[in-house]
Amino acid sequence: VKASPSAKATVKPTSKPTRTVAGPLPTPKPPTETKVPPPPPAPAPSGCEPTYKGTQATRSQVKQALTNAAGRTYWPTSAPDIAIPLNLLKATAWQESGWQSNIIACDGGIGLMQVMPATADWMNQRFGQSYDINDYQDNAYLGGTYLAWLTKYIGDMYFESDYRLGASLCTDELNSCLLNAIIAAYNYGFAAVAQEGEPLTIPNPQYVRNVRALMTECVCLSY
Repeated sequence: VKASPSAKATVKPTSKPTRTVAGPLPTPKPPTETKVPPPPPAPAPSGCEPTYKGTQATRSQVKQALTNAAGRTYWPTSAPDIAIPLNLLKATAWQESGWQSNIIACDGGIGLMQVMPATADWMNQRFGQSYDINDYQDNAYLGGTYLAWLTKYIGDMYFESDYRLGASLCTDELNSCLLNAIIAAYNYGFAAVAQEGEPLTIPNPQYVRNVRALMTECVCLSY
């Protein structure tokens, strides 16, 4: 006899329990990721101008690249519910590069998502990929991969593996939600945001406010 749909449903894995704690844990859990990316570079010298290499991708090409990156499942086995919102990727790329795929910043950041070569090498090794930092689609994937890693790292430490990145989970306090934390860490490095034994810290509030505003107001959202 075939099992009824309701009978089949009973054998599905149970979902993670809903968190009862508002905001981050005051004392974080130990990180589950022990191999971490290299630290961010030193600030570029004042007055330095960026350079450009190769042909710049069109806005249509950039939009598709970021859409593809947002559609990926970065942690298919241990954290398949991690998803990077498209408006976050669009806003971050606009903040970082103005959607210029061929820009090289004075601090060494490359392309759309201003990925550092050492960070790209680390992520390719960590996730078993071979993304080309100079290819605009791969650059978008690298940016998405780093945001996904930060979501896992900080989410496990402070949010009991609740990886939701909804803006509705944030309050006026910038350290209230995972979304703000990964935006901060993307710019300033994970170690400045998440420290063992220390409360969640947002060291770059203006950057976070900029990206959060771009997530709803960026002209790039209409491209």
